[in-house]
Amino acid sequence: MSDRHPYNFIVLRYVHDIVTGEFVNVGVILHVSREGILRWRTRKTIGRIKSVFPDLDREAFVAAMRSVERGMRGASKMLPKEGLFRQDRGLDSYAKSIVPNDDSSLQWSPVSSGVTNDPSKTFERLYERFVGRYDVTVKARKTDEDIWRPVRTMLAERNLNVELEKKVLSSKADSIEFKHAWKNGSWHAYEPLSLDLADADGIKDKVRRWRGHLAAVADDAQEPLKLHFIVGAPENRQLMPVYKNALEILRGSPFAPEIVEETQIASLVDEIEDEVRSHNQRI
Repeated sequence: MSDRHPYNFIVLRYVHDIVTGEFVNVGVILHVSREGILRWRTRKTIGRIKSVFPDLDREAFVAAMRSVERGMRGASKMLPKEGLFRQDRGLDSYAKSIVPNDDSSLQWSPVSSGVTNDPSKTFERLYERFVGRYDVTVKARKTDEDIWRPVRTMLAERNLNVELEKKVLSSKADSIEFKHAWKNGSWHAYEPLSLDLADADGIKDKVRRWRGHLAAVADDAQEPLKLHFIVGAPENRQLMPVYKNALEILRGSPFAPEIVEETQIASLVDEIEDEVRSHNQRI
């Protein structure tokens, strides 16, 4: 038993809502007093936290975590000066000198303890248990090309003789290139738009940029355009209210675009097929 040493550890929590107390763990400190060992680690990514709390202020969180890391590095440097934790100061005291227990979103857990004969392995186990286990492999998000792929496949399966080409709308202020367009009296353009993004800000920014681009070219448009946005929804169901609002932003854009959701792609291809066959009969 002589090689088994007592240790203390404490967990850093990000408390998203002080009222409800909802939190996720974002860091761990382990101290083995007898060996003069201090191990610490904080979460380096915020993907998990954003999936739980989509309205997280990314910049504020990252800045706070950097401040915590600076504090932990400072505590580590105290180790050779005072054996890190003097008899009159415990892990709780030092942790609170790094992040005070106030009303902020970063809070410490109570101090816990145990015994170990391998501090490194114990630390890795603790970090995995309290922080790492909640990290999930981030599923690849749908791209604009992923949204367009089933349209292309269905058009090919129906042997439609339609040559989709690029169409550029320009003004003095801006220009937009649509990669999938054809002319049937007026121009028809089909723009895939994935809103399977990480957070609400990303979704809103993307549709607002599109609305702004359309507004910039609308006044100088020389010919009518029938625009279809083929829109992919976010996998994160918590973002659906933001997604629905984004669709309304698109609907209110210049050119009165038609919004086609992924579940409506087959109907869109039916519509294209009817228009192509009607067009071919006239020529």
